[in-house]
Amino acid sequence: MAYSRNEIYDEKVTAEIACHYREILRLLGEDPDREGLVKTPERVAKALQFLTHGEHQDGAEILKSAMFKEDYSQMVLVKDIELYSTCEHHVMPFIGKAHVAYIPDGTITGLSKIARVVETYARRLQVQERLTMQIRDCIQQTLNPLGVAVVIEASHTCMTLRGVQKANAVTTTSAFSGIFLKDERTRNEFLNLIK
Repeated sequence: MAYSRNEIYDEKVTAEIACHYREILRLLGEDPDREGLVKTPERVAKALQFLTHGEHQDGAEILKSAMFKEDYSQMVLVKDIELYSTCEHHVMPFIGKAHVAYIPDGTITGLSKIARVVETYARRLQVQERLTMQIRDCIQQTLNPLGVAVVIEASHTCMTLRGVQKANAVTTTSAFSGIFLKDERTRNEFLNLIK
């Protein structure tokens, strides 16, 4: 999903973050005036604004922009949605994929809107558990389907590059509502489809 610079970057915020990051570089023992680092504070400021621009978006509005009446009541599944988010505990990325399904009750949405909702909530300082629930709740509250299922599988660089340094660790979270919560057959159908 492409955004214009005006939608993401605020020049005043960029300058203020860059000022602080310049000091961080100095505290790390670096010379912020070194050729390779001169523009780094501004680059980091813009990167942080990009990685958190979902805070300024509304998932419900994204879904509402393409809602249609449709007499379809079978599972709609969008799987393997690429996901890039930032851990709020260490400000390091976690990367993975989301699988999102819902069973309409008279209203559907454009398929790309499901991926955009994932992107909106992922582009924030996050924890994977909250992200999973936010996606579920947004779709449930906006489309009012018979149920929603969300599974996220992600690798957290705060765990792979530092700390316990377990490079192959993958975290899986799930959140269900409605029929996915109440009916084991429906939930198992979803889980089998995303294998």
